[in-house]
Amino acid sequence: MQRYKIKIEYDGTLFVGWQFQKNGPSVQEVLQKAIFNFAKEKVVVTGAGRTDSGVHALAQVAHFDLKKKIKKKNFLPGINQHIGNKPVTVLKINKTSKKFHARFDAKKRTYQYTIINRQSPLTLQKNKAWHIRKKLDIKVMKKGAKLLLGTHDFSTFRSSSCGAKSPIKTMEKISIKKNQEKITLKFISRSFLQQQVRSMVGCIKYLGDGKWKLEDFKKSFKSKSRLKCAPPAPACGLYLAKIKY
Repeated sequence: MQRYKIKIEYDGTLFVGWQFQKNGPSVQEVLQKAIFNFAKEKVVVTGAGRTDSGVHALAQVAHFDLKKKIKKKNFLPGINQHIGNKPVTVLKINKTSKKFHARFDAKKRTYQYTIINRQSPLTLQKNKAWHIRKKLDIKVMKKGAKLLLGTHDFSTFRSSSCGAKSPIKTMEKISIKKNQEKITLKFISRSFLQQQVRSMVGCIKYLGDGKWKLEDFKKSFKSKSRLKCAPPAPACGLYLAKIKY
């Protein structure tokens, strides 16, 4: 039995998320079917991050085990061919140790969130970014983001369906950069709560458009209450950008 590590990119718009579900197509299902059709062997593909419905990935990592020996040069093109026209691509495939676990061995995860801040509607970035018409104040957004750095109880930003044992997480780095009308927010942590990034972005956006002052943001965060959270940012702007092992 050989364990393989794969790197994948996908457009999450049409998927119910990473995880296999009965109510619609998932990224996991697409990959498992493609590997089965290519290798004629059933596998379970375990991902590093269980992205939600509508969330994209630039570099998701996953692993699976295969009994059959496959020639390396055939593997990558073979799986991608069987994925067909679905918006998923395997970027890399390598043999790895039996002990490697895509989810539990991850040391750092980077999520990035894209906002397009302009009046005109989106065409090329439709379903790929959050379109906000009102001009956002980047300076105050950065001040709010700074308060989230370090180890805290992130209950305010935690989805009610989150299965994590503890709401305590450590935010290692947050950056907010503006390039013309595009605003990119990056969050680095070992792991995240369900909907944590989208909830943090929703609250940072409330600062940026003047709905909240910095004091309101602080109160929301310190309350540890989901009811005090701003509406989460839409899934379309969120990307699983990088995983470090």
